Amino acid sequence: MEIVIGLVILAGAVVAVVATTHRARGLRTEGAAVVENGRPSVGVVPQGTSFPAPRGAVALEEEEAEAPAGPSTADLREQLDLELVQRRAEVGRIEERLLGKEQSIDVKLADLERRERGIDDRQRNLEQSQGELKSARRDQLRELERIAGLTSGQAKQLLLRELEDELEHESARMIRQAEDEAKREADRRARSILATSMQRLAAGHAVETTVSVVQLRSDDMKGRIIGREGRNIRSLETLTGIDFIVDDTPSTVVLSGFDGVRREIARITLEKLLEDGRIHPARIEDVYDQAVSEMDGHVVEVGEQAVFDAEAGVLHPELVKLLGRLRYRTSYGQNVLAHSVECANLAGTLAAELGASAKCARRAALLHDIGKAVTHEIEGPHALVGGDIARRYGESEAVAHAMEAHHNEVELQTIEAVVVQIADSLSGARPGARGESLEHYMKRLRDLEQIANRHEGVEKVFAMQAGREVRVVVSPEAMDDDAAALLSHAIARDVEKELEFPGQIKVTVIRESRAVDYAK
Repeated sequence: MEIVIGLVILAGAVVAVVATTHRARGLRTEGAAVVENGRPSVGVVPQGTSFPAPRGAVALEEEEAEAPAGPSTADLREQLDLELVQRRAEVGRIEERLLGKEQSIDVKLADLERRERGIDDRQRNLEQSQGELKSARRDQLRELERIAGLTSGQAKQLLLRELEDELEHESARMIRQAEDEAKREADRRARSILATSMQRLAAGHAVETTVSVVQLRSDDMKGRIIGREGRNIRSLETLTGIDFIVDDTPSTVVLSGFDGVRREIARITLEKLLEDGRIHPARIEDVYDQAVSEMDGHVVEVGEQAVFDAEAGVLHPELVKLLGRLRYRTSYGQNVLAHSVECANLAGTLAAELGASAKCARRAALLHDIGKAVTHEIEGPHALVGGDIARRYGESEAVAHAMEAHHNEVELQTIEAVVVQIADSLSGARPGARGESLEHYMKRLRDLEQIANRHEGVEKVFAMQAGREVRVVVSPEAMDDDAAALLSHAIARDVEKELEFPGQIKVTVIRESRAVDYAK
């Protein structure tokens, strides 16, 4: 940069010298021309030149007197000489200044050249030092490789592997910590939401049965119900599909059947016959038709009331009718319609707490068991059958999917489907909501223990919490922690395949490792 500045200054000085010299020459030329013009012309007069006739002295004096007064030639010459001297003096001063500038520029150029030589020397020294440093680093690297027994590439790979392992362990630790924190927070929020939802719901715990009882005015009516050679009772059982049990129980006829709608129709038919007093096959058929018509209207009323209680909005009339039929269906002793209404209220509350669609959750939860109303007519899982029926009568895909997924027949894809599944489990798992016989209960516990015991490495099996949890103790020498996790999954899948149960069963595998020593 300093060299460039010096060159620029030198070029400016040269231009100034040239301009000043040119100006001085111009002044000299101009002065010479003025002097030359002021001199009288002396020369030979060309031939043929005519001269005016000489005039007398008096005439000349008159002309001089008449001519205007002006500067003489001597005055002009003196003025020009003075101006020329002044300009020459100015030119001299300019030349002196230029000479001084030239000398200053020469000094600066010499200084620039000296600095440039110094820079070149330092550059050469720097390059030499860099070369020596690189050579020393190479020697140092070779010495380090010799001492460590590793090349630089191998050392880099080793360091990278150590860093990767360290980062992997650290990331795994952070992930586990985040997962544990998320699980604790999710468990806390889930408990809070479930507690809030269940506190807002109050439901009865009446357990339904599969029999109906009709009271008689007297035992004499039993003979009339049976009829001559049993014609009346056979006609009743053929039309209704229900067993009429007429035994020694005083003033009582028991109607037994798993189809609640048919059992209710049979009850209405028998009560009307007893009220009318005329009991014979033809009258039985007429009264049965009246009971069926009355039952249809009653089913619609029950369905409409259920829709109103569940706050599910407007449903297709056929869906309302199917809902009404659920009033006479039970699941493990729990009335299916009451269970559906309870699920709808729970699902609506849960969906509102979770920010999901409460309307969709209520409709899906109310209709989730509607397939049970026609399972004896259409084959297939009631959840899938119910989903098809819902689509057929104009329900949205979100509602149909939530209905189909509440028993995991299809994969859960929406929050509303998860909410319906949770509401179904809550309603069925509440104490007193469902009941089962002691024999069936004990058999289920034995089956659970047998399924778990047939796996290798199992030492003990305990069915806990009324069969809702199975705790499996395994030998620590027979399997590691990963195998224990796989065992719990395998036992859960076997239980799903071989047993039918409401809600869910928790499988816990316990692998206890002990280290024992004695101080002597």
